[in-house]
Amino acid sequence: MLTYLMRRILLMIPTLLGITVVVFAVMAASPGGISPQSLIEGAMKPNERQALLDYYNKRYGLDDPAPVQYLRWLNNVSPIGFTLNEQHKVDGFSLTKGSDLGTSFTYNRPVSEVLAERIPITLLLNVITIPLIYIGAIVLGVKAANESGSKFDVSSNVIMLALWSIPVMLAGVLLLGFFASVQHWQWFPTAGIGSRAAQDMPYLPHWGSALDALKFFGGMMLGTLLMIWLSRWPETKIRMAVAALFGLVAGVAVAQDHGQQSTIVWVLMPLLGALCVGGIAMIDYAPLRTMGLALFGLIVGGALAYQMLDQGFVRGFLMDRAWHLVLPVICLTYGAGAGLAKITRSSVLENLHADYARTARAKGLGQKEVLWTHVFRNSLLPLITIIAGLLPSLLAGSLIVENIFSINGMGQLAIEAVKNRDREMVLSITLISGFLTLIGYLIADILYTFADPRVVYD
Repeated sequence: MLTYLMRRILLMIPTLLGITVVVFAVMAASPGGISPQSLIEGAMKPNERQALLDYYNKRYGLDDPAPVQYLRWLNNVSPIGFTLNEQHKVDGFSLTKGSDLGTSFTYNRPVSEVLAERIPITLLLNVITIPLIYIGAIVLGVKAANESGSKFDVSSNVIMLALWSIPVMLAGVLLLGFFASVQHWQWFPTAGIGSRAAQDMPYLPHWGSALDALKFFGGMMLGTLLMIWLSRWPETKIRMAVAALFGLVAGVAVAQDHGQQSTIVWVLMPLLGALCVGGIAMIDYAPLRTMGLALFGLIVGGALAYQMLDQGFVRGFLMDRAWHLVLPVICLTYGAGAGLAKITRSSVLENLHADYARTARAKGLGQKEVLWTHVFRNSLLPLITIIAGLLPSLLAGSLIVENIFSINGMGQLAIEAVKNRDREMVLSITLISGFLTLIGYLIADILYTFADPRVVYD
């Protein structure tokens, strides 16, 4: 195993070099190539344009052949290499010269500074969405596979397929149009992950009095406990009827809050509320039913309590950030979660019908023990394969979501760098993403050995 790991780590070096060579060659072969002309915009006098061309050529070495430019960049990013003088001539070799990602053409700032600003934003988005995706996918997938052919399996498959089929671009635009527009429900902000006013707010929410805090948390607690109690009601018809009534009332409140009153909204919203909440109460799987109704109670209780607060309430930096992240997180979660749930179901269902599972049942083991002790462990292999791509996705982010919601993360930065032919930025993002991809595959190989002892690397 140790020999395999060392071999894989050593192979990362030529792989990364190959990735950067391909990206640099594509940029150089594109119309216009990597030249100072691509950095100059607007009408300028001939002497001014020539002076600017000479400046860019001298600063970035853009008048050199493409192989020389690539080798210079490679020497700069390598912690070991040649040192250059002010005339960009080699004057020695150093083992401790350090790594320099260069200066961005677009921002006229060191690439490392720009990346240090953008990476935390994309990391925040993915640290929130990835656990939600995997927890929801595993719960739904295992439950659907364990009850193959049941109403839950059929309905969840239909819902997951529908969610997976909705384009993220369409979902993002619809969410903005309905829940951030003044014409409908202006519940969420339209752009960014924080407001300017939040920079001057305290970090945590601040209430004008202790009574306001008691109202807010008491309302959320009361709504959550009430819905949990309802979810445990033994008679399904009564539980559905009461839940549908709560949904109907919530739908009426939503219709009343609509920006433009219309008959369609007054009919559609109560109907959707009754159907959705009543449908959650109909779910046979108790944990999922309880979680869904508890979330509904938490939101409704918090919304009602918020309406009763005095004017002294300040949401604070933390709540403002969470408020801005609701819609982007929904867009990043629903499609990936639906697809992963389908994969989980297929993997668990295949292993449930395997010979070793039948043997375990024949020895007298219960279905739950067979599922979680034997089947689930072997079903993790496809999920581990998908995990291998998580590390690069932490930096790549979601290009579509970040552009729709105007979030200055790594996804938007990559698009801007490619459009502006920012050589240093594109190569740096490629280098970091490629390195994380290879590290992800290495981690996946290690996890394979823990999930399946039959996997060996000798």
